[in-house]
Amino acid sequence: MSEPLLDVRDLHVRFPTRQGVFEAVRGVSFTLGRERLGIVGESGSGKSMTGRAILRLIRPPGQVEAARIALEGTDLQSLSERDMRKVRGQRISMVMQDPKFSLNPVMRVGDQLIEAYRLHRRGGRAAAHRAAVEMLEAVSIADPDRVMRAYPHEVSGGMGQRIMIAMMLIPDPRILIADEPTSALDVSVQRQVLTIMDDLVRDRGMGLIFISHDLNLVAEFCDRILIMYAGRVVETCEASRLHEARHPYTRGLLDALPRLDRPTDRLAVLRRDETWADAPSVGS
Repeated sequence: MSEPLLDVRDLHVRFPTRQGVFEAVRGVSFTLGRERLGIVGESGSGKSMTGRAILRLIRPPGQVEAARIALEGTDLQSLSERDMRKVRGQRISMVMQDPKFSLNPVMRVGDQLIEAYRLHRRGGRAAAHRAAVEMLEAVSIADPDRVMRAYPHEVSGGMGQRIMIAMMLIPDPRILIADEPTSALDVSVQRQVLTIMDDLVRDRGMGLIFISHDLNLVAEFCDRILIMYAGRVVETCEASRLHEARHPYTRGLLDALPRLDRPTDRLAVLRRDETWADAPSVGS
């Protein structure tokens, strides 16, 4: 069996508070191959913190501990901050929530794409410009030359999402972490952006971590799913078999979703059990 792209073991993220230490992520373990891995759960379940912790983006007073965080065999915890900056973007890229607002509002789109290319890959400005235009075309932007000259406020939300995806993929990373990248988009644009991401990930043989609260979307788009609750992974399953999930938390989330094929007068209310938060995380 080939080595996974990413191996995370017993990951913890803690924050000191006046009431004591709050554990945002508690003992999460999983591996990622050349696949689309979905991480789902309610707000506050630890999904985004997991993605940020992998890239060491949790700043003090936050604390990150793990038995292992390895990228193709390289222990990320042992790297210096200087070496870690080479990992971010070049080997692992992350599209944040509301990615359009991650763009610099006072720089033209083209200048930001060119900067991302030259930061991680060798080449002059002319080569960087060509690569930026090609990447905009790859994310289905019809008039890339015009967009290169535009400022972020001059593009639509859907186009801003695609620009950020292009910026994250231009260094040709091994892994893309997408944190709710389509949450602010309407359904038609959302599907278009997902198709673009899917095509790029498959063509490049990358691994994708897709963080979302939308169970149906993740079930349709991903290969495997981790379900998180209170900082722990309570269940893992194949995406195609999500509706066969057995954990009562996953069943509660599924039952709370409206379904066209099974209309009901009243949706079920998710009932939580205190023991779910204390049970050991499920490994993957």
